[in-house]
Amino acid sequence: MAWAIDLGNTNTSVALWDETESRPKLLELPEVCRKKETSDPLEAPRLVPSATLILDNLDFTSRLGARPFFARRFFMGKQAVIGRPALEMQEIRPTPAFVPNFKGGLEREPRRPIARAGKNSYGARDVGRLFIRELFAQVKAATGERIRDLVVTSPVEAYESYRAELNQIARYLGVKKLRFLDEPIAAALGYGLSIERERTVLVVDMGGGTMHAALVRLNPKDVEGGSCAVLAKEGRAIGGNLVDKWILRDFCKKLEYPLAEDVADDAQAYWYYALLSEACRVKEAVFFRKEDVFNLTPPEDPRSLQARLRGSSTRLVVTREDVVKILEENGLYRYLDDCIDGVFKQAAAHGVGPDDVDDLLMVGGSSLLPDVYPLVEKRFGRDRVRAWQPFEAVAYGGCAYAAGAFGQQDFIVHDYAFVTHDPRTHEPQYTIIVPRGTRFPTQGDFWKRQLVPTCSLGEPETMFKLLVCEIGDNSKGDRRFGWDAKGNLHKLGGQTDGGRAERLVVPLNESNPTLGYLRPPHAPSDRRPRLEIAFAVNADRWLCATVGDLQTGKNLMREQPVVRLL
Repeated sequence: MAWAIDLGNTNTSVALWDETESRPKLLELPEVCRKKETSDPLEAPRLVPSATLILDNLDFTSRLGARPFFARRFFMGKQAVIGRPALEMQEIRPTPAFVPNFKGGLEREPRRPIARAGKNSYGARDVGRLFIRELFAQVKAATGERIRDLVVTSPVEAYESYRAELNQIARYLGVKKLRFLDEPIAAALGYGLSIERERTVLVVDMGGGTMHAALVRLNPKDVEGGSCAVLAKEGRAIGGNLVDKWILRDFCKKLEYPLAEDVADDAQAYWYYALLSEACRVKEAVFFRKEDVFNLTPPEDPRSLQARLRGSSTRLVVTREDVVKILEENGLYRYLDDCIDGVFKQAAAHGVGPDDVDDLLMVGGSSLLPDVYPLVEKRFGRDRVRAWQPFEAVAYGGCAYAAGAFGQQDFIVHDYAFVTHDPRTHEPQYTIIVPRGTRFPTQGDFWKRQLVPTCSLGEPETMFKLLVCEIGDNSKGDRRFGWDAKGNLHKLGGQTDGGRAERLVVPLNESNPTLGYLRPPHAPSDRRPRLEIAFAVNADRWLCATVGDLQTGKNLMREQPVVRLL
């Protein structure tokens, strides 16, 4: 069985290859994954929080299971609590045995103590081993399979020592074959790109702790070896965790609550992290809704006497515009722009500029923050930005690599249609001309029909117009994300209100829908077909149109690009 792990600072995911459907899937581990509940707007229940709570005073079975001979063969006892239960236990009773993440320490200082349980100190190497051990045990419990052949995705900037640490942990846990895959390659494969030709790809990774941009060159030979050529990279110490703090400070200021971030005791820590979690919930809620309510529920003792006398509220209505303003004031968009600009300043030495980028890949949950997608869309164009599965892409790509399924041809990701209107109800009707999954380039007459001009105003028609739209509809698959023409985020598939899947329609050529001029004009009373139109997709993903006038026998256009598809 093909397995891959995307080990993240905030969340970790495990992917396995589904032989029946010939595609990767994230494995849901209900004991340790994020809580599966309808109130989670992002619907990411298959992610495991990268948190570890080390157990002290292990029983005999657990101590025996920690010995190398047994660790390679069996999962005996329990040595740590990981994922969601670790977070929940830390919220109830904070302890120095808790580690929110260990990846950064494993990359830089694997031996430096980051936790304490009883009389023992633990470095990132120890915590990483415990986390991965318990993760493997959960996989075994859920599937009956023990991971022996594994692909691990790793950052392009990771030191060889990081891979060496993971290799040692894997051997300790009985993995017989371990391969590493650079995260940009994994993201490219996860987003459905084939690497049959050389591509220049910009990966923007916005996670819980950091913001990174990496410009890489992918070619078939390097991809087979799991590595890529890095042309430039840039990073900032900004991520979703810091954003939550910005938001919480702003909310508490508006509610006149004296927020103490430098928590001195367990009780204060409990309330601070509870408030931080509430701020994160509201932040994610306004990804999809215009507004939500932040509830301030700390103990009364720390509250300001003046605020209580003024009768200040403990509820704050928060709009999406409020969150955008907080992000602007704290410089998130400026940092992202600077990060991308820094990449291209470095890339200039290689003669590479923004126009040379074939694809821009968005990964990490913070890429869903309001106005992030519009920023990159404005700079690179909608047809180059792939952002619909920021949580899954890297793990999916690692799994495809593990299964050897990375030689496929490119395909069109969305449905594309033209719009007509019902003459009686005036409701829009969408005729699919290029369905998702279409391999390209296609034949010149991939879609071919004869059409009657609508003459919608009751006057002779002099121009032939067709509005081409991108249609996002994932009712038959897992949850994806999409953005409308205004840059607002929508959830496609997954759990939806009323059980109905949302359909996202984005006009692409609204400013220039004309595909030819009718000479002579077409009369409203003439219901005979006047035009023959054929659509095709060329090797550069352009939708090309050939339009013939059946009355005059002339071509209005021939294989002319109309819009670029994704």
